[in-house]
Amino acid sequence: MADSALPILTVVAVALVDADGRVLLAQRPAGKAMAGLWEFPGGKIHPGESPEAALIRELKEEIDIDVTEACLAPFTFASHRYESFHLLMPLYVCRRWKGAMRPREGQTLAWVRPAKLGEYAMPPADKPLVAMLQDLL
Repeated sequence: MADSALPILTVVAVALVDADGRVLLAQRPAGKAMAGLWEFPGGKIHPGESPEAALIRELKEEIDIDVTEACLAPFTFASHRYESFHLLMPLYVCRRWKGAMRPREGQTLAWVRPAKLGEYAMPPADKPLVAMLQDLL
């Protein structure tokens, strides 16, 4: 199957960076595709929704924090061909949010030092983002 025949799935993700320079990773819960792998928080963009609005919504739904668009800095993106779709994923960096994080979808959360990000098993699309984040942080 040619790449052009694959549907493109656009999702959005964020590297939440705390005051100590650590990055938040979320482990995909059992029952979801790629369960057990660690990823940057985020999710699907609904039709007509901007990437920033999708991220604000997903962060509230997934980990119960409030983020404003002004605090979301576009950083880089992933483009990865999976077997049945092509993933396009803008990655933002965010250092400010309101609220105490609590996992609302059964996922495990971990604050990780940039140098240790590579030690976490991640989906193929997320892996190339690690080196870029390590260079930034």
